[in-house]
Amino acid sequence: YQQLPVVVVTLLGLSFQPSGVAAEATLPEQLIGTSQQFLEQAVSAYLTQSEIQARHEIEVQQLDPRIRLPVCDQDLNVSLESPEQPVGRVTLKVRCTGSNPWSIFVPAQVHIYRQVLLASRPLKRASILSAADLKLTERDIGSLNRGYLTSIEQATGKKLARQLLMDQVLVPAYLKQAEVISKGDHVVITARSGGI
Repeated sequence: YQQLPVVVVTLLGLSFQPSGVAAEATLPEQLIGTSQQFLEQAVSAYLTQSEIQARHEIEVQQLDPRIRLPVCDQDLNVSLESPEQPVGRVTLKVRCTGSNPWSIFVPAQVHIYRQVLLASRPLKRASILSAADLKLTERDIGSLNRGYLTSIEQATGKKLARQLLMDQVLVPAYLKQAEVISKGDHVVITARSGGI
């Protein structure tokens, strides 16, 4: 996975000016502030719509301080370029659609912290999980690309498809339904008949 560039600009008349040169410009600080405000609203809406109880932190990456974009005579337009949801590493597109249009891509990181299920001790493959094997701990779900579980009840009684280390996140793919009857078990079958 390649790291996104710090900033990509599409602009007619983009200039890099040394510090101390006065110019009417949209400064990096304004772009960062606008991006931060947009993400705060987007993340809050996402958590509400998804009914997720979680806390979040937003980090908008620093832009090149030499960038000077023309002052926009309209409100800046911000959109989420990627991914579809504001979780993890995101890219925003900030645009000016005024008389001197320009656009710039601003990278950011959205951390969403939830209580997720971890192994409370080393667990062997094929173990049948009990509540004592599991614990809930806060993790940044933006980095859990393979999924996660949010309650102990989701895993108790299930069978592990692979071994787990202590404090390892329990991924749904690691679980399978435990067999009700194992090879070698004694089974009693009772047949009953009755009148209709």
